[in-house]
Amino acid sequence: MLGEYRITGRRASDIAASVEAGIGTGALAPGALLPPMRELAGVLGVNPNTVAAAYRTLRERGVIETDGRRGSRVRARPASAPRDELRAVVPEGARDVASGNPDVSLLPALDGALAAAADRYAKAPTLYGEDPVAPELARLARAGLDADGVPPGAMAVTSGALDGVERVLAAHLRPGDAVAVEDPGWGSVLDLAAALGLRVLPVDVDDEGPRPEAVSRALVAGARALVVTSRAQNPTGAAVGGARAAELRELLGRHPEVLVVDDDHGHGIVDLPLHCLGGVTRHWALIRSTAKAYGPDLRLAVLTGDAVTMDRVRGRQRLGPGWVSRLLQFAVVELWASGVVDPAAVARSYGERRDGLVAALAERGVPARGRSGMNVWVPVADETGTVTRLLGSGWAVAPGARFRVDSGPGVRVTVSAVAPAELPGLADAVAAAVRPVAGGRFG
Repeated sequence: MLGEYRITGRRASDIAASVEAGIGTGALAPGALLPPMRELAGVLGVNPNTVAAAYRTLRERGVIETDGRRGSRVRARPASAPRDELRAVVPEGARDVASGNPDVSLLPALDGALAAAADRYAKAPTLYGEDPVAPELARLARAGLDADGVPPGAMAVTSGALDGVERVLAAHLRPGDAVAVEDPGWGSVLDLAAALGLRVLPVDVDDEGPRPEAVSRALVAGARALVVTSRAQNPTGAAVGGARAAELRELLGRHPEVLVVDDDHGHGIVDLPLHCLGGVTRHWALIRSTAKAYGPDLRLAVLTGDAVTMDRVRGRQRLGPGWVSRLLQFAVVELWASGVVDPAAVARSYGERRDGLVAALAERGVPARGRSGMNVWVPVADETGTVTRLLGSGWAVAPGARFRVDSGPGVRVTVSAVAPAELPGLADAVAAAVRPVAGGRFG
């Protein structure tokens, strides 16, 4: 199983360090199967819970991955590699439904907005000491937040949603603190938590968002923060509904010291209403990104929250980048003011393809999830085999290992590059890839 390498240690931290040392020296190769927890506990003479804690630490750090009864293996990438790099290589001729990019045909042209921003800058160049948030951007952003029922608060601008999440978490948490994160959820947030030295407490997700009982367990276990994707959850397409939001708000109200982070990265591409969880606890933030609706290279997100959180975020930002370029802010003002993107039309376009794929898979006996946004999550028994077989049939999907901690294996399919007429063929390929091979076993 491990060749000649011997895992050592009596404490969970020592066992985890021994595994990492083996990986670092090359003695434990990518894909190496680790001993079952009870077996290793017997060899080391420790309680199985100690080994379980060590394996949990290794999963949180991205060192190993667990695939149910198939056990735990060394990840195919080094521990320092982001989960986003755990992607299938798209061979020439294969269709890429793995990258998670928006449909470029739904993105607006930026030349007019950038030209207007440059003209505005020429008339009044941005200088040191000015407000880091352009007043026009703050006004438009606040109007949209008010319409969506987001509590009032100061405004900040960050370089995308993940930058905003990092700044909010860093404003309140320290290494060793626990953060509750959706599972499966955005792999970049899992990477970020590890980079910040935070302990991840995975929270089960269904179509309505985080399950209240799972959130409750995480809070009882000591979570100091909860990160929730409001709509278009990556990778499952979940969206927090009204009833679920009410349950979560009631639950969070009993834990007033918990930091709540709402990630509304799907703003502009969904037609489901926003149900914000902010304002129930003392510290909260909501982040609204422009990337999905206007293009990933438009690195801008607006951020609002309670007074203490916003003061810390803005203060720390002043010591680093200072502000996000006002040229970008002015460009977003032009895009928002012109109404160049019709969120309802974009949502219909993604919804037709997303719902069409879920329905086509259901007709073929394959359960799948996808309530909003551009992604469909397909639970599978054999993640690696499914990805490999789909590559063989000409489709590159994202392996679920990029997005999960304790949840079961699956694959993510991004529908943005798929035309409606192509959905039956894609569904046929997925159905064939997830079926057991001859002999009743998965390859």
